[in-house]
Amino acid sequence: MDDDRERGRSRWDDGLIARRAAERAADKTAAAQEKVPRPQEEDALPPLGGSYGGPLRRRLDALHELVGLSRTRVESEALAEAGRVLDEAAARQRLSSRHTVIAVAGATGSGKSTLFNALAGVPVSETGLRRPTTSAPIALSWSDGAAGLLDRLAVPSRLRRRPLAGGAGDADLQGLVLVDLPDHDSALTAHRDQVDRVLGLVDAVIWVVDPEKYADAALHERYLRPLAGHAEVTFVVLNQIDRLGTEAADLVLDDLRRLLDEDGVALGEHGEPGATVLAVSALTGEGVPELRESVARFVQERTAPERRLAADVDAAAARLRQAYVAEGRSGLDERARDAFTDRLAVAVGAQAAGEAAERVWRRGAIRACGTPWLRLYRWYERMRAHGSTDPRLEVPVEDELTARQRVEQAVRIVADEASRGLPVPWAQAVREAAVRGAEGLPEALDELTVSLGDPAARPPRPAWWPAAVLAQAVMTLLQIFGALWLVGQIVGVVEPGLLPPVLVMLGGIIGGPLVEWACEGAVKGPARRYGQEAERRLREAAAACGRARVLDPVAAELMRYREVREQYATVVGSRPPTSRIVLGGGRSGTSRLGATRVGARVR
Repeated sequence: MDDDRERGRSRWDDGLIARRAAERAADKTAAAQEKVPRPQEEDALPPLGGSYGGPLRRRLDALHELVGLSRTRVESEALAEAGRVLDEAAARQRLSSRHTVIAVAGATGSGKSTLFNALAGVPVSETGLRRPTTSAPIALSWSDGAAGLLDRLAVPSRLRRRPLAGGAGDADLQGLVLVDLPDHDSALTAHRDQVDRVLGLVDAVIWVVDPEKYADAALHERYLRPLAGHAEVTFVVLNQIDRLGTEAADLVLDDLRRLLDEDGVALGEHGEPGATVLAVSALTGEGVPELRESVARFVQERTAPERRLAADVDAAAARLRQAYVAEGRSGLDERARDAFTDRLAVAVGAQAAGEAAERVWRRGAIRACGTPWLRLYRWYERMRAHGSTDPRLEVPVEDELTARQRVEQAVRIVADEASRGLPVPWAQAVREAAVRGAEGLPEALDELTVSLGDPAARPPRPAWWPAAVLAQAVMTLLQIFGALWLVGQIVGVVEPGLLPPVLVMLGGIIGGPLVEWACEGAVKGPARRYGQEAERRLREAAAACGRARVLDPVAAELMRYREVREQYATVVGSRPPTSRIVLGGGRSGTSRLGATRVGARVR
């Protein structure tokens, strides 16, 4: 059980909580260990294994977080290379940091084995005219402690060598592990597979080319161009210059530099970081001391493993770029949120409900404060409309379906707005979150509408309505009183006098519509506010429901993408802008494609 747990720590997974807790525990342990005084070793060498620090440590941690956050969103094939880089980083960290593993690679007949022997000072690797001469990797180690590194390269014990004592020159090469590889263009597939495997594990590479094959398309297209991002851990050696004159050798060397520049390989000239390009003759020894000095200086820096790993991280980030870098601005702005709220409000009929509540308020005021004769007429109209069979008055049966379609359309539009410009995995995740939230949203909106009640059912009445009703009743009584007065005069019960009853009736007849008109004008403002308040309540309730079911899940996905985008920016070693993130770019950001084994790169 403990072994399984230990192995799990060296690999990447999606257990964010457990992983972060483990990291915090590791930080506490590291801090406690730093407080404990360590005995100084006599040789002042760094401890076996060592650790990555500075920007590389942050980039590896960010890549670890990036993979963990993305496993449920990005396809595993796209994350496989990043996982391999993390595994190789953990494996290399556990091994010796005092050693630098450099592979010597080249084509058939390039003289790489002869150069290997020249660097060793003794004939270690077999040379000859028979091709291929080197059939398995041969390792030469200048100091002890490299057994774990050679086991990782799967170099058999019978092919591990030690150079003879060579004086001060050998002292400068302490920590070097030199590996002679089979020909990369060997006719045997097993040899090419070994080259591809070892090249993915070593700290640096010495590419040996000859005047005949230095421009070979297979070398440049299969190895140098994909490994352009590893220029700082690359040596390109033009061998066999003894076959050329001085002027011809310079021309070939210049042409080799031109080809490397076209491949995107940065050249380490004028103090700039990049590949080291030299011309040597392994047979005569010309240029070998300069190469040996460059290799010794490179080994003594003891930064090759970190440089190689940084290039691998660059390559993995370049492969993942399309999964994390958005094209332009992405996400939901206030305009898109408001538009979604407006569409939901239309779907639940918020505006129609507000207008209906306003009409009911005004109709109630007119009905309460209107003349009785007008109320009788309107009652008659309602009764006639209630008994009518006019199909135009029937409620359309597709209203519920139309509301559902409007909700689905609103969700679809907001999902498209939120996913516009996002990388494909995250755009798909945003759409899926919106679709999941839309399930049951129409029913939830219907229940919400029912729970709020119909605002037009029983609208409140202002305090002045009883006074208006009383005034209208007085006007009606005046009309009745005037009419009875006239009737009494006609039948002779009351003394004749036409003007007084007529004036009383005219006062009631004119006063009634005036009271109704005044009430209608006074009710406009409160009715409008009541309708707006009813619309606002329904709109806010629909917006809250849509936000909880759709906008919040979409925002969570966008937040998750924003987090992985920031982690990706840390992986590539840049800082995203606040409004628009543009990562990578240029040859140094896009051509570093050599983090994986070459066989996988050439698919």
